[in-house]
Amino acid sequence: MSRKGSEWKEKAEKLELELQQFYKAQSRLSEQLVVEVAESRASKAALEEKEAAFTDLQKELAQTMLPSIDECSQLKAALEEKIKALELVVSENHSLRKQLEQMTVKAKNAEAENKMLVDRWMLQKMQDAEPYANALYEEMIDRLKASGLEKLAQQQVDGVVRQSEDGAEYFVESTIPTACRHKITAHEGGCASIMFESVIAASSSNNLHVGDANSGLVRHTLTGRVDKVCAVDVSKSSSRHVVSAAYDRTIKVWDLQKGYCTSTIVFHANCNALCFSMDGQTICSGHVDGNLQLWDIHSGTLLSEVAAHSLAISSMRLSQNGNIVLTSGRDNLHNLFDMRSLEVCGTLRTTGNRSASNWSRSCMSPDDNYVAAGSANGSVYIWSISKADIVGTLKEHTSSVLCCSWSGLGKPLVTADKSGIIYTWT
Repeated sequence: MSRKGSEWKEKAEKLELELQQFYKAQSRLSEQLVVEVAESRASKAALEEKEAAFTDLQKELAQTMLPSIDECSQLKAALEEKIKALELVVSENHSLRKQLEQMTVKAKNAEAENKMLVDRWMLQKMQDAEPYANALYEEMIDRLKASGLEKLAQQQVDGVVRQSEDGAEYFVESTIPTACRHKITAHEGGCASIMFESVIAASSSNNLHVGDANSGLVRHTLTGRVDKVCAVDVSKSSSRHVVSAAYDRTIKVWDLQKGYCTSTIVFHANCNALCFSMDGQTICSGHVDGNLQLWDIHSGTLLSEVAAHSLAISSMRLSQNGNIVLTSGRDNLHNLFDMRSLEVCGTLRTTGNRSASNWSRSCMSPDDNYVAAGSANGSVYIWSISKADIVGTLKEHTSSVLCCSWSGLGKPLVTADKSGIIYTWT
């Protein structure tokens, strides 16, 4: 019994120990349960707050979506209207394109028909005009033959006719110069121009000074230029008018009796050379772009223009009869133009002839038979206009020859170079 009692006692102690552990575990579980219940309550409260906030956001979203939905509906309606308008425009475009194609076909047909009618009309006119053209051609041939005979007769009696003119006792027909007669040291900085007539000086002060060759006095000082004067000429019909060109791209016509400028002509390229026509009503100008232009002295309008040289024109001289104008250019060519048609009637050139500057002045003999021009190598070349070939070469200058001038009495020929030396040739 005592043994059983001790066993029961041990069992009781074990059971009591297990009961204590159970109670401890139960207390821990109770504490965890309390904590979890508190956390659950806090989570529930947070969930309720979020649900309330979500409800508020839904209300705000509903309030904000109402205008957007209306706006979207309006935009959708407007878009549908635009689409309908675009479809209408596209359909109109297609119809207009079809109409254009039809009109194009009609225009091509009309053009072809018009061309056929014009060709038929031109053919008929050519057939009608053929007798008149043949008659006109025969008349022109007769005139050319007559003019050739007239020119030949004029050349043969030129010396006789000149006997009745002023200074006839000093006149000698132009001959080819061969010998140097005088050497004159005229300037230190080079001589760029020579004239046998009245004295007109273009100064670096942009003014023109007109002097009397007999008294040596300045008769007129012409002002109004804003840049350097590079070319001047006097009217051949009267000594009343003077024309000048300057680097301000203008040509001015001066009346010496009135003492002021009467006309100003504006052009796009600088003018290097100019001259009056024989009647004094037209101005010929040569420009740096190589163009030859004719201007009306009164209205200042451009009458005609032709590309005379591939480079700048450096010189321009009118023949004694006024029908031919001689132009020289930096392309080393000397062209003869008919003043009435501005067609080239002769071109003079030679190997070794090189223009010395933009103002290298060539000249024609007073009987219009010869042309003289200086070269950068110091030579002076003389061409026969009728033969279009070199007939003489003068070699005395030691520097580039800048200008040539032939006396109106037939001789001498005067040349000047870059060193300021002047030579006379007979």
